[in-house]
Amino acid sequence: MERLSGKKLLLLSLLSALLLSLGWVCVSGFSLLFAIVPLLIISHNYSGSARDTVKVALWATLTFILWHLATTWWVWNAAAIGTIAATIIGSWWCLLPFTLFHIVSKRMPKGVAYTLLVTAWIACEYIYMKAPAMSFPWLTLGNGFAFDTWAVQWYEYTGVMGGSLWVLVVNILIFEAIQAKRWVKPILATALPLIFSLVLYGINSPSSERYTSRESVSVAAIQPNVDCYKKFDISSATQQKQLIQMLEEVPNSTDFILMPETALAATVNEQFIAATRIVQGIATKLTTSHSNTMVVAGTESIMPYGTRRKSDTNRKTAGGIYYDIFNSSIGISSNIQNIPIHNKVKLVIGVETLPAWFRAGGLFGVDLGGTAGQLGIGKTAKPFKHNDMKIAPAICYEGLYGDFMGEYVRNGSQIFGVVSNDGWWGDTPGYKYLFAYCRLRAIEHRRDVVRSANTGISGFINSRGDKLQTLGWNEQGSISATLRLNNETTFYTRYGDYIGRLSLYVALLCLLYTVAVVAKKRFYLN
Repeated sequence: MERLSGKKLLLLSLLSALLLSLGWVCVSGFSLLFAIVPLLIISHNYSGSARDTVKVALWATLTFILWHLATTWWVWNAAAIGTIAATIIGSWWCLLPFTLFHIVSKRMPKGVAYTLLVTAWIACEYIYMKAPAMSFPWLTLGNGFAFDTWAVQWYEYTGVMGGSLWVLVVNILIFEAIQAKRWVKPILATALPLIFSLVLYGINSPSSERYTSRESVSVAAIQPNVDCYKKFDISSATQQKQLIQMLEEVPNSTDFILMPETALAATVNEQFIAATRIVQGIATKLTTSHSNTMVVAGTESIMPYGTRRKSDTNRKTAGGIYYDIFNSSIGISSNIQNIPIHNKVKLVIGVETLPAWFRAGGLFGVDLGGTAGQLGIGKTAKPFKHNDMKIAPAICYEGLYGDFMGEYVRNGSQIFGVVSNDGWWGDTPGYKYLFAYCRLRAIEHRRDVVRSANTGISGFINSRGDKLQTLGWNEQGSISATLRLNNETTFYTRYGDYIGRLSLYVALLCLLYTVAVVAKKRFYLN
């Protein structure tokens, strides 16, 4: 086999990194459909020997590291360890399936090797998404179409892992077409999902009877635009005054008003929420001007447990009382004695959670002020009910998880609410993609979305993922909209990340089959 020169191999590796990155720099995800082809060419030009396998792994490592650095560099603005950890761990989860593919492709038929590549890659995405205290599914391949929502309307059946499946299959077909000079299969594999998506895009039009026949709900998003690094140096009374002033700008008939993550700038004792001064202030204002409104606001909460330890996230006072601190959202209405609370379930690695073996001595925790360190972990995703309407009180990072957001829907949520504080990274792609990922959640579950961020992007999304009115970076204000409630569930809502689960099983079967075949060959040769 004639080897490509080192210069050509380097160019192929760099090209793959570039094509993978374009989906996360606010351009388009369509480059993903051929982004892995250069790596397949590299693999094809090496043998299955141990030395050549190491070389393939090194070229792939270069690609994956550059991809992660190019798309998650902004995390450095808040926590350098975050960028380093995301790059190392994320690159590993990409390198593992690709290296396994190379090894198997030199020993087994193409069908087995390609099946392993697709299923092992998706299985690794699934494991990385589900891993406790180590989950950062930012670069799941299907997420790369967050700015191409018209093209992936079928996520209501597959979730983002259906997008990963599409990307991997098309890459394989293009690679095969390059060698065979037959382009029918990759063209069909690309075009048919797009055509199906356009059909669904039309069916779910905001002007269609399917959408307009749903009950309407009046919502508003408040964006205070407080410097997140100075937020907890500003008195709670000052921030309460600002929030109430902004509350006055919202129409009195609004059903739900969202205020961002940690908007209350106060610690709420979960046993005595109504006794918190800022909660009382907002409730009093609602009684006089918005008596039919619920405010969904982010806060820090504390739950004391007494002298017995309840979990490994518990902290302990000098007096021997165990407690948890949560990143929470609460629902404030004129009925101050009935305040629901949601404790954040999906925590941000490095800021809100760390693996147990990283916590010793507190050396790796990142304190951004306010809600930081090892937090308590919420148990469920239950919507808040108000006026016989149910809204998901999701918090920031939770919007990355399609199946988790589906739990809100399975518990009755008719609309998605997301509160966030995106200012930690400055004016970078980070906050733009946190909003864009909510567009994918809207498609997966066919739920309208209202999102309130401390600063950019607050706004509204309809159930086919269209971005509606928004407030951008460094803007302060409030915006209102009429959205639609939905009681129906999608296929993906009901079955979640089934593609990831199936991929895990199929990948294991491929590996076991390969081991059995190779062992049998060696037995007969000996």
